[in-house]
Amino acid sequence: MNGPAARPRVEWRNVDGLLLLDKPLGLTSNRALQQVRRLYRAAKAGHTGSLDPFATGLLPLCFGQATKVAGLLLDAPKAYRARLVLGARTATGDLEGEVLERAPVPPLAPAAVEAVLARFVGELDQVPPMYSALKRDGQPLYKLARRGLEVERAARRVRIDALALERLEPAALEFHVRCSKGTYVRTLAEDLARALGTVGHLEALRRTEFAGLPSTALHTLASLEALAGDEPALDALLLPVDAALGAYPKVALGASDSARFRQGAAVALPAPVPSAAPGAEVRVYDATGGLLGLGALDGTARAVEPKRLMCAQITS
Repeated sequence: MNGPAARPRVEWRNVDGLLLLDKPLGLTSNRALQQVRRLYRAAKAGHTGSLDPFATGLLPLCFGQATKVAGLLLDAPKAYRARLVLGARTATGDLEGEVLERAPVPPLAPAAVEAVLARFVGELDQVPPMYSALKRDGQPLYKLARRGLEVERAARRVRIDALALERLEPAALEFHVRCSKGTYVRTLAEDLARALGTVGHLEALRRTEFAGLPSTALHTLASLEALAGDEPALDALLLPVDAALGAYPKVALGASDSARFRQGAAVALPAPVPSAAPGAEVRVYDATGGLLGLGALDGTARAVEPKRLMCAQITS
């Protein structure tokens, strides 16, 4: 009796660039990455800024040299559109958890809701939820939560840059939030519900912005799968590695200085870098437009030393 057919072996290839995936509902970020990676046959791949399975929207996938900037993206601000259902609190803070508490929803006027939202703009202390990937003694908190355990979590300082009401219903509201790294929108939603005199949980969450990346360049899994086998067409969808580095000032070096920089040596700047203070990080290019990597200005802001070398060629 023959067993199941063996899965065809993938011949991986070198691919460099960023793909902005519109992560679908119900899929983990890692599962989405692996599906796209196989379409590209990318030898090296990673994602940054995980989205929960119930969340959708902008998920940057990094291939090849772009994996070297993935860690930088984690520190970037993000924005979300969220739907908060009032009157029921769940174990997970979203629609996937069991209901733990119900409470009546008071009449809500738009002006009153907007006034409550305004109180959350700025820096605030937020206690991470138990259903999160944060670890305690090597164990993710969500695994402890699934066993019915709850441990003390230290509050973390986060920043809400903007919080706007988009839609108000008798027992639900939709809002748009722009926030710092480390912000749990599920926790924010629960805190908003309490401030409105009731309880609540997220019914939907969609990431709309991430590190200034162009949200108009999102691609769905379906659109990518339609191009399966057409690698030139798939490659044409990739953004250059430095698409994630727009916040860093640009420095261009000549041929000899480029070679020295690649070898790990500090080199003199060909010209001052506007608005860059000593110690500031910059993105460094060679004379042909090739991205050499990230560097840091010295104490006089007259020289740059390598911090993270890359070798991806770009067109911009």
